[in-house]
Amino acid sequence: QVQLEESGGGLVQGGGSLRLSCVASERTFNTYVMGWFRQAPGKEREFVATIIWSNRNTLYADSVKGRFTISTDNAKNTVYLQMNNLKPEDTAVYYCASRPMVYYSGSYMPADERAYHDWGQGTQVTVSS
Repeated sequence: QVQLEESGGGLVQGGGSLRLSCVASERTFNTYVMGWFRQAPGKEREFVATIIWSNRNTLYADSVKGRFTISTDNAKNTVYLQMNNLKPEDTAVYYCASRPMVYYSGSYMPADERAYHDWGQGTQVTVSS
């Protein structure tokens, strides 16, 4: 089991930026897919972005495409989510998740949260208008 710990959340004005970090407890590169999900108050958890650690292929939700960037740092065993031009509707608890790089419902990079095995505790992001 991979232990994940997120950080970097906070309060920011609309149009601002934040960078979230997720540190993994073991060397997950080459074998894992990492994802970011978020859950707003009263809503279900939703997919934000995912990355294959070995080849850095990425996939984004339409709502964040062009504003958010997911990336990895192998030396630090860390996945980042750079969030620019933040909007009030981005307010949510953001979760980091991981899964082995195996096929799931036709993809190595599923947006379905049920495909991910290990989860962090979440970090709050609040965007004011």
